[in-house]
Amino acid sequence: MSSTDTTPAASDDASGDGTDAGGDDSLGRRALARLVDASIFERLGIAVASTLLALLIGLVVVAAAGYDPVLFIDNMVYGIFGTYSVADLFGTNNRLAQTLRPTVTFIITGVAVAIAFRAGVFNIGVQGQFVVGGFAAAATIVSIAGSLPGGAAGGAMVIVVATIAAIAAGGLYAMLPGILKAYAGANEIITTIMLNFVASGVVFWLLDAYFRPGGTFFVRTERFPEHVSFPQPIFEGTSFSVVGLAIALLTAGLVFWIMERTRFGYDLVTSGHQADAASYSGVDAKRTIVATMTFSGMVAGLAGAVYVIMVLSYFSDPATLPTFGFDAIAVSLLAANNPLGVIPAGLLFGGLESGGNFVNQSSDVPRQLIDGVVGLVVLFVAAPELFRMAGKRMDVGGDEQ
Repeated sequence: MSSTDTTPAASDDASGDGTDAGGDDSLGRRALARLVDASIFERLGIAVASTLLALLIGLVVVAAAGYDPVLFIDNMVYGIFGTYSVADLFGTNNRLAQTLRPTVTFIITGVAVAIAFRAGVFNIGVQGQFVVGGFAAAATIVSIAGSLPGGAAGGAMVIVVATIAAIAAGGLYAMLPGILKAYAGANEIITTIMLNFVASGVVFWLLDAYFRPGGTFFVRTERFPEHVSFPQPIFEGTSFSVVGLAIALLTAGLVFWIMERTRFGYDLVTSGHQADAASYSGVDAKRTIVATMTFSGMVAGLAGAVYVIMVLSYFSDPATLPTFGFDAIAVSLLAANNPLGVIPAGLLFGGLESGGNFVNQSSDVPRQLIDGVVGLVVLFVAAPELFRMAGKRMDVGGDEQ
């Protein structure tokens, strides 16, 4: 053999110890490929393990800060479920209702974000569309409720009309940044962020000028009539209704079906991630961008309607509303932008919010420390899904060994 001859062993085993020089990179790719190819049950197991690990680290931090970690986790669990007995989970369990109430809005707004993100468009304006939709629903209710019959039938009619108005308002408001992106090349991240502030300002002005009842100090509409509300077959006397939860679950299921089983959904996803292929197959990419934003905004508007009807029974200053539209970005990312995955992600966020509020009310643990523990849980649960999404974009998985 000549001195210039090289063998695979000589070139690959540079260290002389039989270790592949690219071993670390190969190991990393194999781990990432394994994560990408994980089954739904494996991903669920990873999420549960991540949650427990984050809570364990959080409890160590709580103990290091001088507070009782056992009392902290006890209050957190009770704040989420309201009981330690499965038999008592329903009925007059107000704590569970406090958990499910924000879960409903987290799910619907999370689905709104997932629609856009799944189609490769960044709708950061779900909060503004949520505000516009909620205001449209409230304005419709206070305007027509008095002219329609009372009772359950009349209330249902008002709710249906108000919900349609909210869906239309949210969709039209989201259509604007879609048009700007498709036909003017405007960055949708910037336009949707700015339109959040526009929505809050304009809605505040409309509330103050035309819908605030005389003699009322606070800027809000008048309260809705009692018959314009969701029924409460369980959890009576709370601001939560299983009807709202049913709407959230149906919305997630319907959007999943549209995105996965229809030509419209296929066009949305294809045009967002493979614009050239979509154009080659006859899809109008610009029109599809507008349709994506409109569809996303319609769902955000629905979230606004459900929130004001189920929770508030009026519409108040947008500055006082929870930031569901911004939190929904984390919900959607945690669910890997899967509308069905948004359901458990929304439940996790609802539970953390309810449990954190109870810990804050029932102990002397600072709110900042509670938020830190909650943030750890979100980070640990979201990290594997974010790596999984990155692996898919890198085309890792499938045939990877």
